[in-house]
Amino acid sequence: MKTIAVVDDEHKIRDVIVSYLAQGGFRCVEAGTGREALRIVEEQPPDLIILDLMLPDMDGESVCEAIRRIHSIPILMLTAKASGNNRIRGLSLGADDYVVKPFDPREVVARVRAILRRTDDGQLLADRMVFHGGHLVIDSLKHDVYCGGEAVSLTPNEYKLLLALAKHPQRRFTREELVEKVLGYEFEGDIRTIDQHVKNIRSKIEPDPKSPVYIVTVYGAGYRFAGGEL
Repeated sequence: MKTIAVVDDEHKIRDVIVSYLAQGGFRCVEAGTGREALRIVEEQPPDLIILDLMLPDMDGESVCEAIRRIHSIPILMLTAKASGNNRIRGLSLGADDYVVKPFDPREVVARVRAILRRTDDGQLLADRMVFHGGHLVIDSLKHDVYCGGEAVSLTPNEYKLLLALAKHPQRRFTREELVEKVLGYEFEGDIRTIDQHVKNIRSKIEPDPKSPVYIVTVYGAGYRFAGGEL
């Protein structure tokens, strides 16, 4: 049974979300503050976190950023801020998806299921994919990525995007194809979300993110992986 951490300072909202998740077959743990959420992650990491942006002790973006420094747990943000800039900032900090308040709790459960499907990668791959003489290593069994011998912390969506590209070196993928592979058919947001994920990955694995050697832009089309021979 998957465990979902519901982080919101409003008891009524937590109660509704927990009730619907329990009906959906999930186990839930609750937190009303950012510090409680971080304690849960440190002591017994859940399978997914539903995180409100407005918390009494620290904002949800800071909590998300702190979690991403230690763990790649999928994060679904709850927010009353519906602007594109706020969503892009959240994605850049490592959020996997957004739900805007007020929301239908059934949508929250559906998005939780969609995120978990995306992050449960059951495809069989070579154990280790090695590029550029070992500078970039993708361990598909452990879901670990190493760059220059150092472990790289990627969000679940960033890992799935990198893996999707690296499995097919030199193949051009459109943004629409990458959305389907990484975010799923249910995704109804802007396909340019893929651009933000690519930017995040580049900042973590590229020697010079402004002149990428791994994930290359195909202008007018999408992206391809140019990481060299396996």
